Amino acid sequence: MQQIKQYYLFVVFYIGMFSPGILVAQETDTLKKYQDSVLVPSQKAPFFKSKIFKATVVPAVLIGYGLTTIKDNGLYSSYDAQKDLQRHFPNFHTRVDDILVFAPFAELALANLLNVKSNNDFLNTGLVILKAEAINGILVLGLKNTTNQLRPNGENRYSFPSGHTAHAFLAASILHTELRHKSPWYGIGAYTIAASVGGLRMLNNAHWQSDVLAGAGIGILSSHLAYLSHRNRWGRKPSVVFMPTYIYGTPGVGMVLDLTKVKTKMSLPNPL
Repeated sequence: MQQIKQYYLFVVFYIGMFSPGILVAQETDTLKKYQDSVLVPSQKAPFFKSKIFKATVVPAVLIGYGLTTIKDNGLYSSYDAQKDLQRHFPNFHTRVDDILVFAPFAELALANLLNVKSNNDFLNTGLVILKAEAINGILVLGLKNTTNQLRPNGENRYSFPSGHTAHAFLAASILHTELRHKSPWYGIGAYTIAASVGGLRMLNNAHWQSDVLAGAGIGILSSHLAYLSHRNRWGRKPSVVFMPTYIYGTPGVGMVLDLTKVKTKMSLPNPL
């Protein structure tokens, strides 16, 4: 019986020495050896450096400024902007804005077809888009039905905010997040298209200035919230290692769950 125990301990020691899971644990313990005690309280990062602040500050500025220009409010109100546009472009009409609203997504699809690798695979990018569209739809339709703002052309009372502009900026924000590691020009092009959609909505006399500004903020906010809430990537499996154990004279089987490699794959890109 003593020989069996000795042989079992030798097997455990041999497997443990060459197991990747144990090697990772040894390295981790070594790295933590000279670190400060966990009992020492760490300094909390200021709120303006938090992810939620970075995700909401730009949308809040756009939405807030848009609200200050509703009707004849503000230094340059929505009424002032619309009067100037109608004076310089009285008969302007186009349907290009209905097409450009999807252009950033088309740009993202084309980049993937040309093997320009985005930050996420097709599945997770699609899930983020669906989540962002759902958030955007709830916010836009909810506000349209509660604010009851009349359009400049008098067509209906679903003016605030601009749904076209919100969707265009949502798509631009997602494209910027997915491809900014390749080149900033992807984002610059997408946001230029989104801004053009907002401008065309005003030129078509379909929206006020306040509608467009708030719509841009809501679109960006929807994208940022979708990324922040999409914490784990789908389609990834952790590494699992099983090994024999011998604790307090009792043989058994241990399991090591190695998440070190998966961690880098699971973290989605920061949208900011």
